[in-house]
Amino acid sequence: MEFNYLAILVAAIIPVVLGFIWYNPKIFGIAWMRAAEMTEAKMRGGNMAVIFGVSLLLSLLLAFFTNFLVIHELGVYGLTEGNLDGATTQAFLEEFEGTWRTFKHGALHGAIAGIMLVLPIIGINALFERKSGKYILINAGYWIVCLTIMGSIISGWTA
Repeated sequence: MEFNYLAILVAAIIPVVLGFIWYNPKIFGIAWMRAAEMTEAKMRGGNMAVIFGVSLLLSLLLAFFTNFLVIHELGVYGLTEGNLDGATTQAFLEEFEGTWRTFKHGALHGAIAGIMLVLPIIGINALFERKSGKYILINAGYWIVCLTIMGSIISGWTA
């Protein structure tokens, strides 16, 4: 099982690019600032090089993990502990390898990951932080869209 490192790298850039759009004041930026209790002064106070650098590093980690969510052969390989000598495993891989490597299938699994993993995590944190439902929807929506696009890229380009 080989990784498509170019697809993973491009997918890792998606959160940065989408963030510029999603959190733009003309889209959700103003509503997010209110919901997050963010001020212009707080935003200017951060080291943007560190923020974007660490964000890109974490996005790369997320893209690498997303690969395991959307490429099913990796799961079969993992279940067999890398021992592909078994006739059943080998027959399965020969018949189905690459079958579900499409942009559409990757998008589906990315969206499912966003809804079933990210939404609950953001929701739980927001509840304890006393944030609004709007805050949850804006941030979880962003990550659901990100993971949908990331899954699509990783699965479709690995075909």
